[in-house]
Amino acid sequence: MSLAKNLDFLRHLPKVDGLRFAEFGRSAAASSPLEEVTGFGDNPGNLRMFAFVPAQWQKPRALVVVLHGCGQTAAAYDLGAGWSTLARHYGFALVMPEQQRANNGNTCFNWFNPEDTVRDGGEARSIREMIAHMAEAHRIDPKRIFITGLSAGGGMTSVMLATYPEVFAAGAVIAGLPYGIASNLREALDGMFHSPARPERELGDFVRRASDHRGPWPKMSVWHGSADRTVNPGNANEIVKQWLDLHDLPAAPMAETIVDGYPRQAWWNKDGETLVESYAITDMAHGTPLGLADNDQRYGVEGAFLIEAGISSSYHIAKFFGLTGWIADVASKKAEAKPAPQPARSPAPHLARSIRSAVADEAAEPKPEQSRGLDIGQIITRALTAAGLMK
Repeated sequence: MSLAKNLDFLRHLPKVDGLRFAEFGRSAAASSPLEEVTGFGDNPGNLRMFAFVPAQWQKPRALVVVLHGCGQTAAAYDLGAGWSTLARHYGFALVMPEQQRANNGNTCFNWFNPEDTVRDGGEARSIREMIAHMAEAHRIDPKRIFITGLSAGGGMTSVMLATYPEVFAAGAVIAGLPYGIASNLREALDGMFHSPARPERELGDFVRRASDHRGPWPKMSVWHGSADRTVNPGNANEIVKQWLDLHDLPAAPMAETIVDGYPRQAWWNKDGETLVESYAITDMAHGTPLGLADNDQRYGVEGAFLIEAGISSSYHIAKFFGLTGWIADVASKKAEAKPAPQPARSPAPHLARSIRSAVADEAAEPKPEQSRGLDIGQIITRALTAAGLMK
Protein backbone atom coordinates (compact mmCIF):
# COMPACT_ATOMS: atom_id res chain seq x y z
CA MET A 1 0.00 0.00 0.00
CA SER A 2 1.62 3.26 -1.13
CA LEU A 3 2.12 6.34 1.04
CA ALA A 4 -0.26 8.25 -1.25
CA LYS A 5 -2.97 5.64 -0.63
CA ASN A 6 -2.29 5.76 3.10
CA LEU A 7 -2.74 9.52 3.15
CA ASP A 8 -5.86 9.31 1.02
CA PHE A 9 -7.28 6.70 3.39
CA LEU A 10 -6.56 8.87 6.41
CA ARG A 11 -8.30 11.82 4.74
CA HIS A 12 -11.45 9.73 4.35
CA LEU A 13 -11.58 8.53 7.94
CA PRO A 14 -14.48 10.01 9.96
CA LYS A 15 -13.48 13.40 11.33
CA VAL A 16 -13.31 13.66 15.10
CA ASP A 17 -14.67 16.90 16.52
CA GLY A 18 -12.25 17.52 19.37
CA LEU A 19 -14.48 20.03 21.16
CA ARG A 20 -17.53 17.77 20.94
CA PHE A 21 -15.55 14.79 22.26
CA ALA A 22 -14.09 16.90 25.06
CA GLU A 23 -17.55 18.04 26.11
CA PHE A 24 -18.93 14.50 25.88
CA GLY A 25 -15.95 13.21 27.84
CA ARG A 26 -16.58 15.69 30.65
CA SER A 27 -20.29 14.83 30.85
CA ALA A 28 -19.49 11.11 30.73
CA ALA A 29 -16.96 11.49 33.53
CA ALA A 30 -19.65 13.11 35.64
CA SER A 31 -22.13 10.30 34.84
CA SER A 32 -19.89 7.24 34.93
CA PRO A 33 -19.15 5.57 38.28
CA LEU A 34 -15.63 4.65 37.15
CA GLU A 35 -12.88 5.63 39.55
CA GLU A 36 -9.23 6.08 38.63
CA VAL A 37 -6.74 3.67 40.21
CA THR A 38 -3.09 4.68 40.49
CA GLY A 39 -0.09 2.68 41.56
CA PHE A 40 -1.51 -0.54 40.15
CA GLY A 41 1.90 -1.92 39.15
CA ASP A 42 4.31 -1.67 36.24
CA ASN A 43 3.01 0.62 33.52
CA PRO A 44 5.38 0.50 30.53
CA GLY A 45 2.52 1.48 28.19
CA ASN A 46 1.79 4.68 30.15
CA LEU A 47 -1.96 3.97 30.34
CA ARG A 48 -4.49 5.19 32.90
CA MET A 49 -6.59 2.70 34.86
CA PHE A 50 -10.27 3.17 35.70
CA ALA A 51 -12.35 0.64 37.59
CA PHE A 52 -15.82 -0.10 38.89
CA VAL A 53 -16.59 -2.44 41.80
CA PRO A 54 -20.24 -3.42 42.46
CA ALA A 55 -21.87 -3.13 45.88
CA GLN A 56 -23.13 -6.72 45.55
CA TRP A 57 -21.09 -9.42 43.83
CA GLN A 58 -22.19 -12.51 42.01
CA LYS A 59 -20.15 -15.56 43.02
CA PRO A 60 -17.60 -16.58 42.02
CA ARG A 61 -16.44 -13.01 41.46
CA ALA A 62 -15.90 -11.95 37.86
CA LEU A 63 -14.00 -9.18 36.06
CA VAL A 64 -14.54 -7.69 32.60
CA VAL A 65 -11.84 -5.61 30.91
CA VAL A 66 -13.31 -3.05 28.49
CA LEU A 67 -11.18 -1.19 25.91
CA HIS A 68 -12.50 2.00 24.30
CA GLY A 69 -12.12 3.03 20.66
CA CYS A 70 -10.22 5.90 19.05
CA GLY A 71 -11.23 9.39 20.16
CA GLN A 72 -12.95 8.03 23.27
CA THR A 73 -12.23 7.95 26.98
CA ALA A 74 -12.93 5.14 29.41
CA ALA A 75 -15.83 7.07 30.94
CA ALA A 76 -17.31 8.02 27.56
CA TYR A 77 -17.26 4.44 26.33
CA ASP A 78 -18.65 3.19 29.63
CA LEU A 79 -21.56 5.63 29.39
CA GLY A 80 -22.13 4.85 25.71
CA ALA A 81 -21.92 1.06 25.86
CA GLY A 82 -23.52 0.75 29.30
CA TRP A 83 -20.97 -1.52 30.92
CA SER A 84 -21.12 -0.11 34.45
CA THR A 85 -24.94 -0.39 34.37
CA LEU A 86 -24.58 -4.06 33.44
CA ALA A 87 -21.87 -4.55 36.06
CA ARG A 88 -24.02 -3.04 38.81
CA HIS A 89 -27.07 -5.05 37.75
CA TYR A 90 -25.27 -8.38 37.48
CA GLY A 91 -22.63 -7.95 40.16
CA PHE A 92 -19.26 -8.08 38.38
CA ALA A 93 -16.25 -5.73 38.37
CA LEU A 94 -14.86 -3.65 35.51
CA VAL A 95 -11.41 -2.42 34.64
CA MET A 96 -11.31 0.12 31.80
CA PRO A 97 -7.82 1.12 30.65
CA GLU A 98 -7.56 4.54 29.02
CA GLN A 99 -5.13 5.62 26.33
CA GLN A 100 -3.27 8.92 26.70
CA ARG A 101 -2.81 11.41 23.89
CA ALA A 102 0.94 11.38 24.53
CA ASN A 103 0.98 7.74 23.35
CA ASN A 104 -1.37 8.16 20.39
CA GLY A 105 -2.69 11.44 18.99
CA ASN A 106 -6.15 9.94 18.40
CA THR A 107 -6.15 8.11 21.77
CA CYS A 108 -6.20 4.76 19.95
CA PHE A 109 -4.66 1.74 21.62
CA ASN A 110 -1.52 0.85 19.65
CA TRP A 111 -2.68 -2.60 18.59
CA PHE A 112 -0.09 -2.75 15.76
CA ASN A 113 3.10 -1.46 17.47
CA PRO A 114 5.47 -4.38 18.15
CA GLU A 115 6.56 -2.91 21.48
CA ASP A 116 2.93 -2.74 22.68
CA THR A 117 1.68 -6.06 21.37
CA VAL A 118 4.09 -8.58 22.86
CA ARG A 119 3.76 -10.46 26.11
CA ASP A 120 5.23 -8.45 29.00
CA GLY A 121 5.75 -5.37 26.84
CA GLY A 122 4.25 -1.90 26.49
CA GLU A 123 0.48 -1.44 26.60
CA ALA A 124 -0.20 -5.18 26.82
CA ARG A 125 1.88 -5.42 30.01
CA SER A 126 0.15 -2.35 31.50
CA ILE A 127 -3.28 -3.91 30.96
CA ARG A 128 -2.08 -7.21 32.44
CA GLU A 129 -0.85 -5.36 35.53
CA MET A 130 -4.27 -3.72 35.95
CA ILE A 131 -5.95 -7.12 35.81
CA ALA A 132 -3.54 -8.58 38.37
CA HIS A 133 -4.17 -5.62 40.68
CA MET A 134 -7.95 -6.03 40.47
CA ALA A 135 -7.77 -9.79 40.90
CA GLU A 136 -5.74 -9.50 44.09
CA ALA A 137 -7.56 -6.50 45.56
CA HIS A 138 -11.05 -7.94 45.02
CA ARG A 139 -10.51 -11.72 45.09
CA ILE A 140 -11.54 -12.26 41.48
CA ASP A 141 -11.95 -15.87 40.38
CA PRO A 142 -9.05 -16.45 37.93
CA LYS A 143 -11.40 -18.51 35.73
CA ARG A 144 -13.84 -15.58 35.37
CA ILE A 145 -11.80 -12.86 33.68
CA PHE A 146 -13.05 -11.55 30.32
CA ILE A 147 -12.15 -8.81 27.84
CA THR A 148 -13.89 -6.81 25.11
CA GLY A 149 -13.16 -3.74 23.03
CA LEU A 150 -14.22 -1.55 20.09
CA SER A 151 -12.16 -0.75 16.99
CA ALA A 152 -8.56 -0.13 18.12
CA GLY A 153 -9.76 -1.42 21.49
CA GLY A 154 -10.97 -4.48 19.61
CA GLY A 155 -7.54 -4.83 18.03
CA MET A 156 -5.98 -4.60 21.49
CA THR A 157 -8.49 -7.17 22.75
CA SER A 158 -7.08 -9.55 20.13
CA VAL A 159 -3.58 -8.67 21.39
CA MET A 160 -4.44 -9.48 25.01
CA LEU A 161 -6.17 -12.76 24.13
CA ALA A 162 -3.12 -13.79 22.08
CA THR A 163 -0.36 -12.68 24.45
CA TYR A 164 -2.06 -13.73 27.71
CA PRO A 165 -4.50 -16.50 26.67
CA GLU A 166 -4.22 -18.23 30.05
CA VAL A 167 -5.63 -15.12 31.77
CA PHE A 168 -8.97 -14.95 29.94
CA ALA A 169 -11.97 -17.26 29.81
CA ALA A 170 -13.43 -15.41 26.81
CA GLY A 171 -13.20 -12.25 24.75
CA ALA A 172 -15.32 -10.20 22.38
CA VAL A 173 -14.07 -8.02 19.52
CA ILE A 174 -16.30 -5.29 18.08
CA ALA A 175 -15.28 -3.81 14.70
CA GLY A 176 -11.71 -4.89 15.38
CA LEU A 177 -8.93 -6.88 13.78
CA PRO A 178 -7.17 -10.24 14.26
CA TYR A 179 -3.88 -10.53 16.09
CA GLY A 180 -0.60 -10.48 14.22
CA ILE A 181 -1.61 -8.98 10.88
CA ALA A 182 0.28 -5.68 11.35
CA SER A 183 3.56 -4.56 12.84
CA ASN A 184 3.60 -0.98 11.52
CA LEU A 185 1.22 1.76 10.38
CA ARG A 186 1.30 0.74 6.71
CA GLU A 187 0.29 -2.84 7.51
CA ALA A 188 -2.32 -1.60 9.98
CA LEU A 189 -3.94 0.60 7.34
CA ASP A 190 -3.86 -2.24 4.83
CA GLY A 191 -5.58 -4.50 7.34
CA MET A 192 -8.18 -1.89 8.21
CA PHE A 193 -9.00 -0.94 4.64
CA HIS A 194 -8.49 -4.16 2.68
CA SER A 195 -8.46 -7.00 5.22
CA PRO A 196 -6.49 -9.37 2.98
CA ALA A 197 -7.53 -12.99 3.47
CA ARG A 198 -5.00 -15.34 5.04
CA PRO A 199 -4.98 -19.10 5.57
CA GLU A 200 -6.54 -20.26 8.83
CA ARG A 201 -3.32 -21.95 9.97
CA GLU A 202 -1.28 -18.80 9.41
CA LEU A 203 -3.73 -16.77 11.50
CA GLY A 204 -3.72 -19.37 14.25
CA ASP A 205 0.07 -19.49 14.27
CA PHE A 206 0.22 -15.74 14.91
CA VAL A 207 -1.47 -16.45 18.24
CA ARG A 208 0.44 -19.64 19.02
CA ARG A 209 3.74 -17.79 18.62
CA ALA A 210 2.66 -15.01 21.00
CA SER A 211 3.13 -17.15 24.15
CA ASP A 212 4.07 -20.61 25.34
CA HIS A 213 0.41 -21.43 25.99
CA ARG A 214 -0.97 -24.41 24.10
CA GLY A 215 -4.58 -24.48 25.24
CA PRO A 216 -7.27 -24.51 26.24
CA TRP A 217 -8.00 -21.25 24.41
CA PRO A 218 -10.41 -18.47 25.35
CA LYS A 219 -13.85 -18.38 23.76
CA MET A 220 -14.43 -15.63 21.19
CA SER A 221 -17.41 -13.46 20.21
CA VAL A 222 -17.07 -11.29 17.08
CA TRP A 223 -19.25 -8.29 16.15
CA HIS A 224 -19.05 -6.16 13.00
CA GLY A 225 -21.28 -3.84 10.99
CA SER A 226 -21.64 -4.83 7.35
CA ALA A 227 -21.47 -1.16 6.26
CA ASP A 228 -18.30 -0.37 8.22
CA ARG A 229 -16.07 1.91 6.12
CA THR A 230 -13.42 2.41 8.80
CA VAL A 231 -12.50 -1.20 9.54
CA ASN A 232 -13.29 -3.56 6.68
CA PRO A 233 -15.96 -6.11 7.71
CA GLY A 234 -13.74 -8.83 6.25
CA ASN A 235 -11.74 -8.56 9.46
CA ALA A 236 -14.59 -10.28 11.31
CA ASN A 237 -14.13 -13.33 9.08
CA GLU A 238 -10.39 -13.28 9.69
CA ILE A 239 -10.84 -13.16 13.48
CA VAL A 240 -13.30 -16.05 13.29
CA LYS A 241 -10.85 -18.06 11.14
CA GLN A 242 -8.05 -17.36 13.62
CA TRP A 243 -10.01 -18.72 16.58
CA LEU A 244 -11.58 -21.63 14.71
CA ASP A 245 -8.06 -22.79 13.93
CA LEU A 246 -7.00 -22.48 17.56
CA HIS A 247 -10.06 -24.43 18.73
CA ASP A 248 -9.71 -26.96 15.90
CA LEU A 249 -13.24 -26.28 14.67
CA PRO A 250 -14.57 -26.58 11.10
CA ALA A 251 -14.97 -23.57 8.83
CA ALA A 252 -18.70 -24.13 8.31
CA PRO A 253 -20.86 -22.80 11.16
CA MET A 254 -22.67 -25.39 13.23
CA ALA A 255 -25.67 -23.10 13.64
CA GLU A 256 -27.00 -20.01 11.88
CA THR A 257 -29.76 -18.14 13.68
CA ILE A 258 -31.35 -14.70 13.78
CA VAL A 259 -30.95 -12.72 17.01
CA ASP A 260 -32.85 -9.44 17.33
CA GLY A 261 -33.05 -9.32 13.55
CA TYR A 262 -29.37 -10.05 12.80
CA PRO A 263 -27.58 -13.21 11.65
CA ARG A 264 -25.48 -15.06 14.20
CA GLN A 265 -23.18 -17.98 13.46
CA ALA A 266 -21.95 -20.33 16.17
CA TRP A 267 -19.47 -23.16 16.67
CA TRP A 268 -19.33 -25.43 19.72
CA ASN A 269 -17.27 -28.24 21.19
CA LYS A 270 -18.22 -31.87 21.82
CA ASP A 271 -19.83 -30.85 25.12
CA GLY A 272 -22.13 -28.37 23.40
CA GLU A 273 -20.36 -25.28 24.75
CA THR A 274 -20.22 -22.42 22.24
CA LEU A 275 -16.57 -21.53 21.66
CA VAL A 276 -16.85 -19.07 18.76
CA GLU A 277 -19.75 -16.90 17.66
CA SER A 278 -20.09 -14.11 15.10
CA TYR A 279 -22.74 -11.39 14.69
CA ALA A 280 -23.08 -9.50 11.39
CA ILE A 281 -24.96 -6.25 12.05
CA THR A 282 -26.55 -5.60 8.68
CA ASP A 283 -26.12 -2.08 7.24
CA MET A 284 -24.46 -0.75 10.40
CA ALA A 285 -21.44 1.56 10.14
CA HIS A 286 -18.35 1.58 12.38
CA GLY A 287 -19.25 1.33 16.05
CA THR A 288 -20.77 -0.56 18.94
CA PRO A 289 -24.40 -1.69 18.36
CA LEU A 290 -26.90 -0.60 21.01
CA GLY A 291 -30.51 -1.60 21.69
CA LEU A 292 -32.91 -3.23 24.10
CA ALA A 293 -31.64 -6.35 25.82
CA ASP A 294 -33.56 -9.59 26.24
CA ASN A 295 -34.72 -8.32 29.64
CA ASP A 296 -36.22 -5.17 28.07
CA GLN A 297 -33.46 -3.06 29.62
CA ARG A 298 -31.47 -0.53 27.63
CA TYR A 299 -27.75 -0.41 28.21
CA GLY A 300 -25.82 2.56 26.86
CA VAL A 301 -26.40 5.91 25.17
CA GLU A 302 -26.00 6.79 21.49
CA GLY A 303 -22.94 8.82 20.55
CA ALA A 304 -19.95 8.82 18.22
CA PHE A 305 -19.29 5.17 17.24
CA LEU A 306 -22.13 4.10 19.55
CA ILE A 307 -24.99 3.21 17.23
CA GLU A 308 -28.65 2.37 17.85
CA ALA A 309 -29.13 -0.90 15.99
CA GLY A 310 -31.89 -2.68 17.88
CA ILE A 311 -29.50 -5.12 19.55
CA SER A 312 -27.48 -4.60 22.75
CA SER A 313 -24.03 -5.96 22.03
CA SER A 314 -22.89 -5.28 25.60
CA TYR A 315 -25.72 -7.37 27.03
CA HIS A 316 -25.22 -10.25 24.57
CA ILE A 317 -21.46 -10.22 25.21
CA ALA A 318 -22.05 -10.33 28.98
CA LYS A 319 -24.45 -13.22 28.34
CA PHE A 320 -21.81 -15.01 26.23
CA PHE A 321 -19.40 -14.54 29.14
CA GLY A 322 -21.94 -16.26 31.41
CA LEU A 323 -22.59 -13.19 33.56
CA THR A 324 -26.33 -12.57 33.15
CA GLY A 325 -27.87 -15.46 35.06
CA TRP A 326 -27.02 -14.15 38.50
CA ILE A 327 -30.09 -12.00 39.23
CA ALA A 328 -32.52 -14.85 38.61
CA ASP A 329 -30.37 -17.26 40.65
CA VAL A 330 -30.22 -14.86 43.59
CA ALA A 331 -33.97 -14.28 43.50
CA SER A 332 -34.56 -18.03 43.37
CA LYS A 333 -32.24 -18.72 46.30
CA LYS A 334 -33.84 -15.94 48.35
CA ALA A 335 -37.28 -17.40 47.68
CA GLU A 336 -36.10 -20.86 48.70
CA ALA A 337 -34.46 -19.56 51.87
CA LYS A 338 -37.42 -17.41 52.96
CA PRO A 339 -39.24 -19.09 55.89
CA ALA A 340 -42.89 -19.92 55.39
CA PRO A 341 -45.22 -17.41 57.13
CA GLN A 342 -46.65 -18.70 60.42
CA PRO A 343 -50.44 -18.41 60.93
CA ALA A 344 -51.48 -15.86 63.55
CA ARG A 345 -52.95 -17.15 66.80
CA SER A 346 -56.74 -16.81 66.82
CA PRO A 347 -59.84 -18.48 68.30
CA ALA A 348 -60.25 -20.16 64.91
CA PRO A 349 -56.86 -21.58 63.80
CA HIS A 350 -58.38 -23.06 60.65
CA LEU A 351 -60.01 -19.82 59.51
CA ALA A 352 -57.53 -19.13 56.69
CA ARG A 353 -57.88 -22.69 55.46
CA SER A 354 -61.67 -22.39 55.60
CA ILE A 355 -61.60 -19.23 53.50
CA ARG A 356 -59.20 -20.76 50.94
CA SER A 357 -61.37 -23.89 50.73
CA ALA A 358 -64.52 -21.85 50.32
CA VAL A 359 -62.94 -19.79 47.53
CA ALA A 360 -61.70 -22.95 45.80
CA ASP A 361 -65.06 -24.64 46.11
CA GLU A 362 -66.86 -21.59 44.76
CA ALA A 363 -64.47 -21.35 41.82
CA ALA A 364 -64.87 -25.05 41.08
CA GLU A 365 -68.65 -24.83 40.77
CA PRO A 366 -69.65 -23.08 37.56
CA LYS A 367 -72.78 -20.96 38.05
CA PRO A 368 -74.76 -18.68 35.75
CA GLU A 369 -73.54 -15.57 37.54
CA GLN A 370 -69.88 -16.69 37.39
CA SER A 371 -69.27 -14.56 34.32
CA ARG A 372 -69.70 -11.49 36.56
CA GLY A 373 -66.90 -12.75 38.89
CA LEU A 374 -66.89 -14.25 42.35
CA ASP A 375 -68.43 -12.42 45.34
CA ILE A 376 -65.46 -12.70 47.71
CA GLY A 377 -67.39 -10.96 50.49
CA GLN A 378 -70.08 -13.63 50.50
CA ILE A 379 -67.48 -16.38 50.42
CA ILE A 380 -65.64 -14.95 53.43
CA THR A 381 -68.94 -14.50 55.28
CA ARG A 382 -69.80 -18.18 54.71
CA ALA A 383 -66.30 -19.19 55.83
CA LEU A 384 -66.57 -17.11 59.02
CA THR A 385 -69.96 -18.67 59.71
CA ALA A 386 -68.58 -22.16 59.16
CA ALA A 387 -65.76 -21.36 61.58
CA GLY A 388 -68.28 -20.37 64.26
CA LEU A 389 -67.23 -16.71 64.30
CA MET A 390 -70.36 -15.34 62.68
CA LYS A 391 -74.05 -16.14 62.89
